Amino acid sequence: MDLREILSEDIIDLDLKGTTKDEILHELSQHLFDAGYITDIDQFVKDIYVREAAGITGAGNHIAIPHGKSSAVKKITIAVGRSEHYVEWESYDEQPVNLFFLFCVSDDEGFAQNHMRLLAELAGKIGKDSLVEALQGAQTPAEVIEILTA
Repeated sequence: MDLREILSEDIIDLDLKGTTKDEILHELSQHLFDAGYITDIDQFVKDIYVREAAGITGAGNHIAIPHGKSSAVKKITIAVGRSEHYVEWESYDEQPVNLFFLFCVSDDEGFAQNHMRLLAELAGKIGKDSLVEALQGAQTPAEVIEILTA
């Protein structure tokens, strides 16, 4: 499984409206629900907060990678969101965030393997400043997918 297999334009939102962590998580989760990736928004967000309590998901460079395993997940993916404004988020560089990668992974047996593989692939890409700049300037969901899978 690689990023090209799981990214989809219908769960990429380059104009998030939320101004808080909770609003952002709910907004991205709504996209996942609407597209049929999850069965229950409240349960999914609750499961994300369980993981959030275990450690920082702000990766630095204005990026957050919230994630967690959930029984509400029907299909593995990553919802991507960007906001025109910065949102307060616990982050390694103590900076606010405006680019979000919400992992949507089931709590089945393959969770750890799938989760770690996807996280490693994404982390390798967002560690490059030029790629982050390209994502910050992307105009369409298709462009985001192209940047992340190039």
